[in-house]
Amino acid sequence: MLTTLTKILVSANKNGYAVGAFNVNSLEILQGIMAAAKSERSPVIVQTSEGAIEYAGLDELGTLVHLAAHKTDLPVVLHLDHGKNYELVVEAIESGYYTSVMYDGSSLPYAENVKRTKEIVALAHAKRISVEAELGAIAGIEDFVSVKERDAHFTDPKQAADFVKKTGCDALAVAIGTSHGAYKFRGSSQLDFERLKTIKRAVKVPLVLHGASGVPTSLKKLCIKYGCKIDEAKGVSDTMIKQAVRLGINKVNIDTDLRIAFDAGVRQFLSKHPSVIDPRKILAPARDLITKVVRQKMRLFGSSGKS
Repeated sequence: MLTTLTKILVSANKNGYAVGAFNVNSLEILQGIMAAAKSERSPVIVQTSEGAIEYAGLDELGTLVHLAAHKTDLPVVLHLDHGKNYELVVEAIESGYYTSVMYDGSSLPYAENVKRTKEIVALAHAKRISVEAELGAIAGIEDFVSVKERDAHFTDPKQAADFVKKTGCDALAVAIGTSHGAYKFRGSSQLDFERLKTIKRAVKVPLVLHGASGVPTSLKKLCIKYGCKIDEAKGVSDTMIKQAVRLGINKVNIDTDLRIAFDAGVRQFLSKHPSVIDPRKILAPARDLITKVVRQKMRLFGSSGKS
């Protein structure tokens, strides 16, 4: 069943767990995510990025997610991820598909971010749609999101409190050291947990962690074995994610791990079955590997059994 981001995150915030937000680009990825949610009895946030919409279409992805949501009694949120394009965010709000949107004005001057986010909140709330906003920049590259490391800045706790008060946003994405893409850290993964603690005390709305894929060793090895060139890829450790959730993160975004799983599944099947040309048989292992990855994430975030 479709629900809003606010409804599922209020429970997560109250009970100390996080809900995974998983990016979809195709039917098989959506099937993999929904199978995991069913197995784990977990609420789930299904996200479409601007890049996914450009690739597959807003109506097409919206229709697929609505069909999947109506076939389950689990809480399902359809969320627009990283809406930097103001007009696209408005289109998503008016489309009738989305129960939640993110307006990402983090690269704008503070006053402009406040102004535009407040406008989006007014439009969305009029239709009972939740709004996630962002303060502080996440480094790395993912779809159309690109922030050079030297320009990335962490979220200021005092500013975060002011921002939430002025905009009325329902959730806030914070920058505490994660980054987009598969190459998040040069050394060991480090997140600013003291900053997170301070933000959590200052801000009452649920907090969101972007760029949180783990690039699991077993998944990475499988992908490399069958031809992926991602030897230097490094994600956020499970230990770090657990601590972030313990300290107040209630929504965790996952995209890179799904991409690696999909790629590994396809590569492995084609390597073992070079004569097969049936796309259903080629894509099914990728879908199933995504289910495995998403189930592990739901357990890690603490959302398993919460529906």
